[in-house]
Amino acid sequence: MTITDTILPVDRTEDGITILRLTPNPAKPRGGVVVLDAWLLDAIDATMAEIAAGPTPTGFVLASDSERVFVAGADLAEIDALDDEALLAYLEKGAAAYQRIATLACPTVAAINGAALGGGLEIAMHCDALVGTVVGTDEKPWRIGLPEAGLGLCPGWGGTQMLPTRIDPSVAIQSTATGRTFKSTEVPEGLLDLMVPARDLRTAAYTWIREHRGAEQDRIAHAAPRSINDSNRDSIAGGLESAAAATEADDASNAVFEAVRVGLADGWNPAIAAERRLLTGLRHTETARTRLEAFLSKA
Repeated sequence: MTITDTILPVDRTEDGITILRLTPNPAKPRGGVVVLDAWLLDAIDATMAEIAAGPTPTGFVLASDSERVFVAGADLAEIDALDDEALLAYLEKGAAAYQRIATLACPTVAAINGAALGGGLEIAMHCDALVGTVVGTDEKPWRIGLPEAGLGLCPGWGGTQMLPTRIDPSVAIQSTATGRTFKSTEVPEGLLDLMVPARDLRTAAYTWIREHRGAEQDRIAHAAPRSINDSNRDSIAGGLESAAAATEADDASNAVFEAVRVGLADGWNPAIAAERRLLTGLRHTETARTRLEAFLSKA
C-alpha cells in the first residue's frame, strides 16, 4: 500500500513495515540519481515526522527510487556555495533528519540497490542492517564507502563513528582517512548483513525485519545509531592506533583521527559536532580547494 499524502513516497506492508523511498529532487533530477541536497534533507525530515506521527511501524526500510544508485552522496556544488554558518546548518539539518531513522523503535534496514557513497552510506548506517544487491557477471560492481578524504574533506554525518563498528576498525578508519571505497564484490565483512539478487532486495529486507522483531533493543527507541560505545571502545581505540600508524598524515586524515578520538572520549553527539566543525574548516585548505574545483569542473 502506498501512502499518498507524504512528501517522499511511503509504502506500507500489510503487517506494518514502512518503506521510505528516496527520490531525486524534481527541480534537479540529475538523470535519476538520488543526491542528498537541501531539498531531499528537508523532505526526509518532514516525511519521517509524518511517519512518527502515524501508526507505529513494525519495521522500517530505507530504499531508493533511483535505478542507477542507492544514494550518490551530498550535493558538493551546493555545499561549496554555502558560507561556513550555512554549511554547519546544512549538516545539522541532515543529522537531525537521519536521527529520526536511528531512533525508530523497530528493526530498520537500508535496501542498497547500488552505489552508496559518503552521505549515502552514512544515512544507510543509521539503520540497524544493510542489505545489498549482488551484481551479475556482466555487470560493473557498484561502490560503497566514505570517499570524502579523497577530496581533502572528512565525513560530516557520523561516518567516522559508525563504520568502525561494522567492519574491522583499522580498515574502517584507514579507508575513511584516505577516501578509499570498496567494490560491491569486495565489501569488507560486516558492512552488509546480506547480499541478494536485485529482484529479491525488498523481500530480503522484509525477512530480516520479521526475523528481528521482538528483541528488546528493537522495542525501545535508540539514542543513536550503532556507534562507539563501551562494548567496542577498546577495539576501536586499537584500530585507530593501527590506522594512524599506517596512514600518511595530512589534513583530512588528521581530521578523521580527531573525530574518532572525540567519539572514544565523549560519545556520539560531541563526535558528530566535531565532524561538522572539522569538515567546515577542511574545505578552506589548499588541498581541498584544488580537488573540489577539479571535481566540480567535471560534474
